[in-house]
Amino acid sequence: MSQQHPVRSTGSPPPRPDASMSLLTNVMEHSLDDGYAEATARRAAEGGGLPRPLRAKLGLAAGLVLAALVVTVGAAQARISAPVVAKEREELIDRIDAETTAADELERSVDTLREQVGDRQRKALKTGGGGQGELVALLSGATEVQGPGVKLVVDDAKDTEQGGDGPRASSGFNDTGRVRDRDMQRIVNGLWESGAEAVAINGQRLTALSAIRAAGDAILVDNKPLVPPYTVLAVGDGKKLSTAFQDSADGQYLHALQENFGIRTSISNQEKVRLPAAPSLIVRTAEPKTADAGKGNGQGTADTGKGTS
Repeated sequence: MSQQHPVRSTGSPPPRPDASMSLLTNVMEHSLDDGYAEATARRAAEGGGLPRPLRAKLGLAAGLVLAALVVTVGAAQARISAPVVAKEREELIDRIDAETTAADELERSVDTLREQVGDRQRKALKTGGGGQGELVALLSGATEVQGPGVKLVVDDAKDTEQGGDGPRASSGFNDTGRVRDRDMQRIVNGLWESGAEAVAINGQRLTALSAIRAAGDAILVDNKPLVPPYTVLAVGDGKKLSTAFQDSADGQYLHALQENFGIRTSISNQEKVRLPAAPSLIVRTAEPKTADAGKGNGQGTADTGKGTS
């Protein structure tokens, strides 16, 4: 019978030499905290190895570089196109100067033609007026006239404002304290009725066909605007003309405007006033038909078709 060797009991393994330094060993074996490790792993999973602030700064730098590139390219293009723009501008200025010169020449030509037409009209008026050619030329405003007369100045009231309701408001506009076209109409008609031989307003000669009307707040005489003060010159016997006008209904109307609305007026006798010729002349004369021409209906009619213009 074989003899069995006795089994030796090994017991527990011997302790490690650094068993007493477990804390230091743990620090050496796990140098990175678990929280930092998890954050690093999460950033790696998100696909970015750079911190977010750094990525933002890099993005801003890239945007600034792109903006600088765009500005540089735009400046280069502007510098390249600057000569072209300057050339086009010079060409446009040359065209404007040329058209302005042409318009000035046409305006001078129109003025010359207007003067020629006026001269021919006046000559035709003198030759066609018979024995009263000079009188007709005077009454129609075809010639300049000078002599004694009166000077009547009409102006708006002081501190007159544009607009505002008032006792003279009518027809959609206001005229409190302002001279209106109807006022000038009555003044001119009153001077004619008082014996004036010729009348002009602010150098604008009036004829029997002249029109005084309003365009907004402006007064037009033969479509030409006038501005206050309105200086009315009338040729005639100064003293008699002034007295007759002030005593007439139109003179009293002007006095009422002064008293009630503050419109400023003054009238004075003048030893000599000079009125220009009317800028445009349209004259028509009428002659009675002969007895033979009126036998058709037993009546004689005036022929208004004949005219000198």
